[in-house]
Amino acid sequence: MRKTIFILFSILLFFSIIYVSYTYMKIKQTASIKPPKNVSYIIVLGAKVNGDQLSKVLLYRAETALDYWEKKQSSTIIVTGGKGSEEEITEAAALLNFFVEQGVPKERILVEDKSTSTYENLQTKKLFSINEAVIVSNDFHLFRALEIANELKITAYPLAAKTPKSVKLVLYFREYAAIMKMRFTK
Repeated sequence: MRKTIFILFSILLFFSIIYVSYTYMKIKQTASIKPPKNVSYIIVLGAKVNGDQLSKVLLYRAETALDYWEKKQSSTIIVTGGKGSEEEITEAAALLNFFVEQGVPKERILVEDKSTSTYENLQTKKLFSINEAVIVSNDFHLFRALEIANELKITAYPLAAKTPKSVKLVLYFREYAAIMKMRFTK
């Protein structure tokens, strides 16, 4: 009996290592892709807001999107994200405030403030009739976001923001689980 349990555990461990390694490689490959400079829409995926302030994760996304936008100011920024239980304002509202404070004209920003998941964030295709966009998120998140965009028939280009070191391990672990769930629920 012990030998059988050991063998089963070894097999499970082996496949877990394969899964984590393969997924990590896909995450890193996706995050390393540079988007073209002439894309009309920039979708900034929502993340936690602390009260009414951007979390570090969301701030890095916003700064990365702003840097891209500043190179081609004719792009329209789409801010996404609803309101979580401990948030005073929606993620989209926090992003909107950031971009306006940084000098982005309000007419260059579209707001989607009802979503509670990456899948819902990307429903902007229906809301704003978008077929092509740069998707801005943290490096760990872009692989899954692009898989979802592809499923929704959005031609999407990743733009990776860095992930704060203080939350990197937790977010990667959570992302592996989310990717596995995505694979099994298709």
